[in-house]
Amino acid sequence: MTNPRINWGELFPSKKSIIIFLTYMSLFVSQGILVTASQRADNSYSYNTVLVVLLTEILKLVISTLLYCRENSFHSLVSRVVEGRQVLALYFVPAFLYCLYNNLAFVNLSTFDPTTYYLLLQLRVVITGVLFQIIFKKSLSRKQWFSLCLLTLGCMLKQWNFTLPGSSGAEQQKSDDDSTFHGKNISGFDLSFSAVLILVQTVCSCLAGVYNEYLLKRKGSDINIYVQNVFMYLDSIVCNLFILMFRGELAAVVTREHLAEVFRFEVLVIMVNNAAIGIITSFFLKYMNSILKTFASALELMFTAILCYLLFSIPIYLNTVLAIFVVSYSIYLYSLNPVVNLANKPGVPSGEGKAKDESRKALLNDDDVELQMEDV
Repeated sequence: MTNPRINWGELFPSKKSIIIFLTYMSLFVSQGILVTASQRADNSYSYNTVLVVLLTEILKLVISTLLYCRENSFHSLVSRVVEGRQVLALYFVPAFLYCLYNNLAFVNLSTFDPTTYYLLLQLRVVITGVLFQIIFKKSLSRKQWFSLCLLTLGCMLKQWNFTLPGSSGAEQQKSDDDSTFHGKNISGFDLSFSAVLILVQTVCSCLAGVYNEYLLKRKGSDINIYVQNVFMYLDSIVCNLFILMFRGELAAVVTREHLAEVFRFEVLVIMVNNAAIGIITSFFLKYMNSILKTFASALELMFTAILCYLLFSIPIYLNTVLAIFVVSYSIYLYSLNPVVNLANKPGVPSGEGKAKDESRKALLNDDDVELQMEDV
């Protein structure tokens, strides 16, 4: 009986997909650290977070437009947007979900430390798996489901209290104190309003990620990826403007004081980093899939925990170590049998799950060529 080996060819179809994976993971680790570093002593923000999200979406729109116009005219971009207005309308669904997700990220990072925050977000994996089966009509194998469930179990370990029932009062008090650090929840999930918010953010992430992949690979598979990004960011800008208008802050955010807070160096870095996340995510979903995306997020946990300890002195307890270990092992199990979900190609029938190995290899090579043509 041969030992199982990681199928690197299916996990990463091309060399550039590995670069996309590592870049995506690094940017997400940086985002949690940067947002936490920008907070005041009471964990609040001196700047308007919705305005930051709005300006980030505008920056993403500018970058996507410039990338498209490297080889095409601006007039052709406008024509593509008009021609694809139906897909543009469909992008309002993931745009609104991502809008909620991005704004809730600031709220939840003011309540949880980055490690706990990313651990709780991993609860999305089973939801993502279910949505993946429904939308793409692909059945996950038992090994894939086991790895997803094990990943969820690893997230639940963060909440586990390892204090023995017969421990002294001093030890119990220490255990209670370990649940918070400088006002941040570092114990995990609890029955509170902040738990509801993290659940809402998790659901938004699942729905937006899978539906965005559906648009990239199915409904809008024949549309240039930069044009699809323009669709997403145009709709996101509208959604964030609606939130500012709903909160009665649309006029107030353009005052000199608000703009001065937003255009501080540490806030500008957050916007640039988040804009890069948005661009790299579209490539991630087009050339890989949302299941692998959730495992990239799980790998971030180890680096986030270490950096939070070094930068903010946030302690790493036994439950955190065990949670990260279980999550990491589930990543290994998944890598033995990854989900492959390739984009539709002109003239090639979709036939998920029924394609022959030769067709799969040809499509993987086509993806590599197309990614070289659309090099960021």
